[in-house]
Amino acid sequence: MRSIYLLRHAKSSWADPTLADHERPLAPRGRRDAKRIAAHLIQLGIAPELVLCSTAVRTRETLELVRPALHEAPVELEAALYAAWAETLLERLRAVPDERRSVMLIGHNPGLEDLALVLASAGPERDRIAEKFPTAALATLTTPAATWKELSPGGAVLTAYVVPRQLAD
Repeated sequence: MRSIYLLRHAKSSWADPTLADHERPLAPRGRRDAKRIAAHLIQLGIAPELVLCSTAVRTRETLELVRPALHEAPVELEAALYAAWAETLLERLRAVPDERRSVMLIGHNPGLEDLALVLASAGPERDRIAEKFPTAALATLTTPAATWKELSPGGAVLTAYVVPRQLAD
């Protein structure tokens, strides 16, 4: 089995309206929520073998706050992940080296939510994502695909979906 962790960046700040979207940092709530997700990852022993992260400030700050949970996984910062559509994200996942059995993608909506819905077969957790994929939400999917190139729509099972408000400090 291969595991995919889709993490939407934590809540960003709109305090400085002159900043370009790519440059917006995390809000205080975003920092708190990212730390909650990090603790959740540690508690469940989730340690992806590769992390792909958008180059936007808010995704990089989210990455830094969850990094204690990542057990020194290699990180690839990729400009193409910023505001990417689900199709682009799926193609990126298909390019992951097959020796990596798990990958975390830290990105943005609507692409991340759409990717989760494209990959996941039906189920109650999938319905929750369809309702809302808020900031700092984490979707965990597994696929029996023998290679990443074989990753296909509906070819994964959504095994977990957590949002920060479900987690204690």
